[in-house]
Amino acid sequence: GHPAAPDSAGQAMWVVGLTGSIGMGKSAVSDMLRGLGVPVSDADAIVHAIYAKGGAAVEPLSREFPGVVIDGAVSRPALSKAVLGDAAALKRLEALVHPLVRAARRDFLARARAAAEPLAVLDIPLLYEAGCEKECDEVLVVSAPPSVQRERVLSRPNMRAMAPEEAAAKFEAILANQLPDAEKRKRAHCVIDTGAPMESTRAAVAAFAEQRRPLGAQRRRRRRLAAAAAAAAVAVL
Repeated sequence: GHPAAPDSAGQAMWVVGLTGSIGMGKSAVSDMLRGLGVPVSDADAIVHAIYAKGGAAVEPLSREFPGVVIDGAVSRPALSKAVLGDAAALKRLEALVHPLVRAARRDFLARARAAAEPLAVLDIPLLYEAGCEKECDEVLVVSAPPSVQRERVLSRPNMRAMAPEEAAAKFEAILANQLPDAEKRKRAHCVIDTGAPMESTRAAVAAFAEQRRPLGAQRRRRRRLAAAAAAAAVAVL
């Protein structure tokens, strides 16, 4: 089923927050939604764009963290080094970057609304951790069994380049910074399991999009009717 959520996102369409812990298959589900013609905003891609040459984060981060901008773009390794083990520096970084990311998401939703899209998706890895569920009508969590998750993450090229114990420690450190999968599943309006065969996941994603598009279309119709009624009332006055 789907939630009878209020218009929490304030949009004339249905806004879904997409999230999931590392290795759960969120990127695959995001790609499937795009393949179905659903507009998807990718939080990682937004950060990449604002850190790139000419990006909105370059100047403020250059002022706040001297030396992190190299050849006109924010160097992620240099930035990581600047905030590593420094909680106050990390807070300053978040205070600068988070508003820029939120502004980019608002722009994305405005474009989707202008294109009369009935459904839009915000792909946000740390959605619950950052309190972004308030921007959405519902949250879709992508999940998989822990053994599948571990195997996927440890088989990534950057992990395979490390010693096994180092890779395992890095995986555990990443998990420690994320809300546990069980908690995400509990809070979610809908869960898609990517531990199943790919065709099963693809069918679940297609069914999800098919069920949500009419919700956005209904909302847009209600908005149009309300606007027409308000205009008629003004005309009578």
